[in-house]
Amino acid sequence: MEAGKVSNDANEARDTCRVAYIIHFLLGVGNLLPWNAFITAVDYFAYLYPTNHIEKVFSVAYMISSVVVLLVMMSWGGWSKTTLRMRMNLGFSMLVISLTVTSVVDWAAGSTKLKERSFGLTVAAVVICGLADGLVAGSLIGSAGKLPKQYMQAVFAGTASSGIIISILRIVTKASLPQNPKGLQISAHLYFMVATIFLLCCIILSNLQYKLPVMQHYQQMFLQENNFTSGKKIWAVVRKIKGPAFGISILYIVTLSIFPGFIAEDLESNVLKDWYPILLITVYNFADLLGKSLTAFHVLQSITKAIWASTARLLFYPLFIVCLHGPKWLKTEIPMMFLTFLLGFTNGYFTSVLMILTPKSVPFSESELSAIVMTLFLGFGLVGGSVISWFWIL
Repeated sequence: MEAGKVSNDANEARDTCRVAYIIHFLLGVGNLLPWNAFITAVDYFAYLYPTNHIEKVFSVAYMISSVVVLLVMMSWGGWSKTTLRMRMNLGFSMLVISLTVTSVVDWAAGSTKLKERSFGLTVAAVVICGLADGLVAGSLIGSAGKLPKQYMQAVFAGTASSGIIISILRIVTKASLPQNPKGLQISAHLYFMVATIFLLCCIILSNLQYKLPVMQHYQQMFLQENNFTSGKKIWAVVRKIKGPAFGISILYIVTLSIFPGFIAEDLESNVLKDWYPILLITVYNFADLLGKSLTAFHVLQSITKAIWASTARLLFYPLFIVCLHGPKWLKTEIPMMFLTFLLGFTNGYFTSVLMILTPKSVPFSESELSAIVMTLFLGFGLVGGSVISWFWIL
């Protein structure tokens, strides 16, 4: 099938009350919730570790560990012998651990030795979060790749929603307590506690979905497929989808080289002070959600156009440079928020378009593998962007 042309979903079952859609949406939220929790608590970690480049260290640690898991999933044929339920339960359990470790380390950091090691333990929690994200994302997106397109849209709308939910949660917890070190610590612990409770709910939902008639229908269909993955099959799929794989990589290289590191660390506001990075991250997350939600109503029916549009986002580099080094009024809050909004919206929309169209552009037997390959190349983009963000000295 030609790139840019998408097949219709055959044998589509009825999703009563859209329960399966809602569960996929919530699992998408849970998938990225811990990562968004780490980067949105930038004020808290900046207070704990003022001499460290928090956002940049977290990004590299998280992205690399996530990509390692995706590489294993793609290249090791044995992963397909494990059940989706087992992988999802393990992944979400690891996400719970990663958030729990952060608060426990801070609570227990009374001794000097633990204080000295607390940053390393926090980064270790981020690594666990990245490993778990790779496992959950690869499994969830791979599974959604074989389902009708609305389930892939639900997953990515969920990942975008996790950002805005976490941003709102951080704003509420921060604003509701005194603006002093003790208030900051309590608000952060409350924030991580609520996020952890949501992840525990995701474990329940992940197991609940298999009892839905619509999901049992699709599981019966999947049992008839040969899930064996050989090296030749992997490279054959990579060759078929090399265009969209490039598109998703360049999309995230641009995004992650600017967000969150540059936005969280390199911009300042005399008016908004330490609220500025939190509000910018919230604007980005809202725009990302808007872009991913738009595909529920309109999907660009051309993979080629989506690839070109993703590549055109390289223009964000000169735009941010002009805002940073141009006239002073361009460096003010409104131009930066507008540019951040555009960065988030284009990221959300074209991510969703490419991830919806690509698995439908290959035979059904290759749809899950193609979704995992796309997730892997998305991960390559995340790593590339995270590394480039270290050289973002404008």
